[in-house]
Amino acid sequence: MDLGKRVEKKRVQLGMTQAQLGLMAGLAQNSIHNIESGETKRPRKIDALAEALNCTPEYLLFGIGETQDGEKSINSNVSLGPTLKAAVPLISWVQAGAWSEISEIKEYDADRYLCPVKCSDQTFALKVHGVSMEPKFYEGDLIFVDPEAECVHGSYVVARLDDNNEATFKQLIIESGQKFLKAANPNWPEQLIPINGNCTLVGKIIFAGKSF
Repeated sequence: MDLGKRVEKKRVQLGMTQAQLGLMAGLAQNSIHNIESGETKRPRKIDALAEALNCTPEYLLFGIGETQDGEKSINSNVSLGPTLKAAVPLISWVQAGAWSEISEIKEYDADRYLCPVKCSDQTFALKVHGVSMEPKFYEGDLIFVDPEAECVHGSYVVARLDDNNEATFKQLIIESGQKFLKAANPNWPEQLIPINGNCTLVGKIIFAGKSF
């Protein structure tokens, strides 16, 4: 099994699309396609790619070592430490809008999901609803939101709309000092929402996958 097949195998195991893996690793979807097809033999950001796939760079590149989910390669004589995972609450979009007032959220009543990547103890999960973020994210997809992760240009974020205290999910665009929330769906009627005091960034999407 070569690098491309190992990347594809891990991605499928985690229930991610190529676009979602690219988002997590900071690579374009076509870069992930080129890696999996074997066109790219030595991908850049191999560390970020391995972290997104919950394994080691050595496993992806050479098939040696141990993946962080416990799958040991046949050539392995190395033992790694345990995976860092956190069980985070699955909350509603209204609750996400009020997440800064966490004392009002009955967090202990929520279903919990293991976050596959390192995250802060404030991280929570949401299920995507609506079609404004297709084709990158589909209704029912599970997204993990970390309020302590830095939101930069191009980040996918959850923002609270201050007029109704409900949250929305968009891409953060920063141009000439102005911030916007952008829909991924090119057919969505409201493509850009200016951030001009009408909303607050709740957190950054640090992982996305299919929910089961």
